[in-house]
Amino acid sequence: MDSEKLIAVMEKLLKLHQSLCSLAERKTDIVKKGDMDALTQLLKEEQAHIAAIKKLEGERESIASRIVPILDKPSISDCLNFLEGAEKEKLQQIRSELFETVHQIKGKNDLNQQLIYQSLQFVNLSLNLIAPQPDTINYGPEAGKRKSQSSGMFNSRA
Repeated sequence: MDSEKLIAVMEKLLKLHQSLCSLAERKTDIVKKGDMDALTQLLKEEQAHIAAIKKLEGERESIASRIVPILDKPSISDCLNFLEGAEKEKLQQIRSELFETVHQIKGKNDLNQQLIYQSLQFVNLSLNLIAPQPDTINYGPEAGKRKSQSSGMFNSRA
């Protein structure tokens, strides 16, 4: 019974991660276009996905603890050691698909991070070209010139 619940939760996790992967693909296009409103909306969607994933991850941990009660926080690999037959094969398949999907998300997020970094560099360069930094203003004598008199009370040259 718990193994069926674990498989159902893992399938939901897989679907959410696949949806998150498609959001990462859309984010790449949005960043390339520079559409900030669409990026803000997409980030809200990502946050909703992440919240749902966290909730399902809690359920997965609870079910896995019932399947493998001897461990504090058993992993899917630990659960696989206690399952047999079709349930074990199904869980292995879902785990491998989830691993591949997470790997794809990581690659797309790395690309998005590089694109955003390059966009920020371009913006900074543009700002520096439009409004260059003014020379620093120092109060007091210029760097090459020094006072001819000492700062003491008496002038020893007199």
